[in-house]
Amino acid sequence: MARKTLLILALTSLFTGLAAADWNILNQKWRNARQDSLKNYCESWRVNVELNNIREFEVVPQECVDYIKKYMTSSQYKADSERAVEEVKLYLSSCCSLGGDGKDAWIFDVDDTLISTIPYFKKHGFGGEKVNSTSLEAWMKESKAPALDHTLELFQEIRDKGVKIFLVSSRRETLRSPTVDNLINVGYHGWTSLILRGLDDEYMHVQQYKSQVRKRLVDQGYRIWGIIGDQWSSLKGLPDAKRTFKLPNPIYYLS
Repeated sequence: MARKTLLILALTSLFTGLAAADWNILNQKWRNARQDSLKNYCESWRVNVELNNIREFEVVPQECVDYIKKYMTSSQYKADSERAVEEVKLYLSSCCSLGGDGKDAWIFDVDDTLISTIPYFKKHGFGGEKVNSTSLEAWMKESKAPALDHTLELFQEIRDKGVKIFLVSSRRETLRSPTVDNLINVGYHGWTSLILRGLDDEYMHVQQYKSQVRKRLVDQGYRIWGIIGDQWSSLKGLPDAKRTFKLPNPIYYLS
């Protein structure tokens, strides 16, 4: 009887151990599947922001904040941006019969096109918090935004071709001095004009404001060969440019 009892206990212990091992394996597989599913969801969300299918979002979905943070500080973000710049250079190599009359123009956005706001958003949730304009403008006044090296190189190349460069930003006119200081400090110089939002412009959507800026340039006889920016509102609307190029930015949306 004692031997039989020991045998039963041994078998019970064995089966319990096997069941626990199976459950641990299944539980790990479930966790991995859940992580893969979340990664796929967040990647899909980011791509659809870039495609302009997802619009007017105020915050990054909370479950995707860590994913967006990893992307924006990764080599993939840099590679995506550099590829966009390479496409601009390829276009410039064959696109443009420059008139030599001072009327050939190119438009750059400023934030997250020429200089980066990533240092600010590192401290403010990488899009997981609603943008606080007062806080953001206070940071902008410090003139500490780093250059985006790929667009600095592009800026210099376009400038050296004799093309007039217009910087069209959604920043307010009150930020002109720190914006100029910031741009010069990180290597930008030789632009034709820095256009910021005046009091009347602040009541417009960004797309409307930037479209009106382009209209003024066209009315002055400029040929706008291209625009590069991180927001669709910098690229859309009439009059348009010969080509537009979008840089990645899934942190915030400006309409």
